[in-house]
Amino acid sequence: MKKQLVSGLMMAACLSLFWNCGSDSPANTNACTGESCLNDNGEPDGGNPDGGDPNGGQGGENNPDNSSNSQGQNQNGSSVSGTSNNNQGNGSSNSGTSFPTEESSSSGDPTLDANGFPTIESYGAPPAEYTKDISATAKRGWNTRYWDACKPHCSWISNGQEGKTDTTTQESYVAGMTTARNCNIHDVEVPTFTLAAYKDGKEGLNPNWMGYTGTTSACGAAKEKGVFTCTDMAPIQVTENLSYGYVAGTADGKCGKCFHLQYDGHFKDEKEGNSPKATHIALKGKHMIVMASNIGHDVAGGNPQLPAGQFDLMVPGGGVGNFDALSLQVGVARSDLGVNDGGFLSECQNKIGWDNTLEAYQECVLAKCELIFRDWPNMLRGCKWFAEWYMAADNPTYYIEEVECPQYLIDHYMTTLNPTKDSRYEWHDDWSTFKKGDVLDTLECLTKDYPNGCNTSKYSQM
Repeated sequence: MKKQLVSGLMMAACLSLFWNCGSDSPANTNACTGESCLNDNGEPDGGNPDGGDPNGGQGGENNPDNSSNSQGQNQNGSSVSGTSNNNQGNGSSNSGTSFPTEESSSSGDPTLDANGFPTIESYGAPPAEYTKDISATAKRGWNTRYWDACKPHCSWISNGQEGKTDTTTQESYVAGMTTARNCNIHDVEVPTFTLAAYKDGKEGLNPNWMGYTGTTSACGAAKEKGVFTCTDMAPIQVTENLSYGYVAGTADGKCGKCFHLQYDGHFKDEKEGNSPKATHIALKGKHMIVMASNIGHDVAGGNPQLPAGQFDLMVPGGGVGNFDALSLQVGVARSDLGVNDGGFLSECQNKIGWDNTLEAYQECVLAKCELIFRDWPNMLRGCKWFAEWYMAADNPTYYIEEVECPQYLIDHYMTTLNPTKDSRYEWHDDWSTFKKGDVLDTLECLTKDYPNGCNTSKYSQM
């Protein structure tokens, strides 16, 4: 696994060198500290409170934030390493998947999907531990759901606060799996951070903003010019009983950690007179491996019945919560995205009742998926996955344990444009025009105007 991660980083580093201006002397590579890690909008993290319906999902994440991100140790459960740049994938469900052997999947070039990543089949059969029974030893927790399309919390640079990657040194940056990928409004991957720049649009580095700053979130003032969640982070089916996805973890969580969830056929608000629905029962016995790409200040910790606490599962159509870049990205009204906290399913429950059939909920959600995401293949795939594989289950409970991350999740998580903490990309206040294959502008910062490198503005010498 370590060899796979190192090879992926070397590939990304080579790309970075191609994009950056060469120099015999490297620039100062100290990352920002303290308030210099806040975003260009200076906006704090937010959160999405639990919402409305007695069984409704919780949507939204805390993303106008320009603080920082991090991920946990990188782990691997499969056979393909190395990533490529992304665009959109296909919108079909991945049922009846046929896998090569581990040996064959690691030889030769893997088959790439429409996003430029290896296909799910290319990674080989998943480890048996991902579907083993953990009910005898694991704690229980529960899922809500959301998709606000904001820049992921784990895309921000930091010194390790709030579960994000410590960018103090290159070693800590790599150990934390760098930063989570983010994309522009057209779903093209863009840098997670650049050199800092003036807020008022002047040329040059910002004297009050030393070092690097995160690319601004579409959930802040940047709007369509900002950055979004990459749509290929939508859940994907691996086998009949296993899927991969991303989650927002609790405030004490850590970016980049992976967990095995085994669904138990129950749900969070179950009690006498409010028994599990057909949707929860249909999900029982299925497994997910999820990776933390967000940290949610509104995501609940444990309680005596469910001591493992909550994960907010990233599902297109799962509700936008308090922050919404999704309606802007797909070009619809916010009201078209369903209930803020619960999305399409909660809207369907309000429409057809709380005790309807599994098939009725699936049909209702699928109709919304096709209507809203018909031009967005990855989000359509993830939305349909919720109805067809996840059985439209509302806040289901599960057994949980930490596991090594599958390479598929690592590949779709780690930035391919900022493989080192010394990424000298020039600041842009508008990423909407960036196209796949465009060359990123860089600043060498080793001229007479910047004698101390990128981390010190010439203006600070005055």
